[in-house]
Amino acid sequence: ETLMADTSTTDLNASSLLVNETAANETASNATGRAAATTEGLMTAYCSLVIMAIIPIIIGSLKSISYQKAAKKQAQESGESAEKMTTKDVAMFPVIASGALLGLYVFFMIFSKEYVNFLLSVYFFGLGTAALGTLITPWVKPFIPNSLQPKILYQLQLTETKPNEPKINNQEENKKSILFFCDCTRADLVSLTLSGLFGLWYVWKKHWIANNVFGFSFAIKGIEMLSLNSISNGFILLGGLFLYDVFWVFGTDVMVTVAKSFDAPIKLVFPMDLLERGIFAKNFSMLGLGDIVIPGIFIALLLRYEDSQKAGSRFYFRSTCLAYLGGLVTTVLVMHFFNAAQPALLYLVPACLGVPSLFAFVKNDWQSLWRYEDHPDAKEKDS
Repeated sequence: ETLMADTSTTDLNASSLLVNETAANETASNATGRAAATTEGLMTAYCSLVIMAIIPIIIGSLKSISYQKAAKKQAQESGESAEKMTTKDVAMFPVIASGALLGLYVFFMIFSKEYVNFLLSVYFFGLGTAALGTLITPWVKPFIPNSLQPKILYQLQLTETKPNEPKINNQEENKKSILFFCDCTRADLVSLTLSGLFGLWYVWKKHWIANNVFGFSFAIKGIEMLSLNSISNGFILLGGLFLYDVFWVFGTDVMVTVAKSFDAPIKLVFPMDLLERGIFAKNFSMLGLGDIVIPGIFIALLLRYEDSQKAGSRFYFRSTCLAYLGGLVTTVLVMHFFNAAQPALLYLVPACLGVPSLFAFVKNDWQSLWRYEDHPDAKEKDS
């Protein structure tokens, strides 16, 4: 699951912007033959996107508390370091994301968009099935009779052996390295089957509802599983991606081109012609998952900090969620009035970093906030 989240989050940020597919919002039909969005349609789409953005942040943040506690306990029992982002990781992330974005841009320039998106569909089918399957298991389990839920674990293991190596201590088997391991119950298998069928619907129809369900799954799992570990890492990551977003949106056409060409569930979409065409609408406004997951993992870190203080207050979490909403609404308004794509992190990063910092200074919590770490026993060893 950690690999899934880390991989998908890197890809999410390939289209980390809020962009209106009908940016000019012509008064007549545009070049693609689609009718211009009505004022009511635009308002419905924008309000829906804002609401859809905050939901996975809240759910993922709440789930991250138990997930990170379990990760910390497992690390203590095994003696290994818990999975987390180091200072080196967060510093390099904008560079890696830029390389991935530029690579996708070159691919779309050289190869047919249909072929690239077909390969991406297969890739995200696997990721989406796994992410959705793990999310729906708690809801599927109550519907499975107890007689069909014996305490049996099914294991999937991928190992690497080196046949030419000499045997150690006269052991019958050669030394094996475990490359991948997971175990699951029957409820997990049922959930994966259901999410797999849902994934086939997505691949076949590419319906916007299926896209959003997978997008929600990626966002929630990413926020739940990714640990910035410290507030300083959060400042470095968000600051770096602030510059990344501004450069690739305002400085080049790369971000907008990839966002419009990339047909994968790395964005939430909502139709601007829903009132006219219902669920078969075709004219969409979109929000990149990077604009949800990146601020979301910082907000989740603030919630875990407050949980560690045992004060029972979620002041920083709630105030930063409101700041996020304010930044997102600002993005929508600027985009609408200037008829141009906007780098959402340009507005989200100052809001999400500025508000908790201001309150931390006022409440005299800055030192304890800055010293907080998810996994304090696992010191970073950056080279």
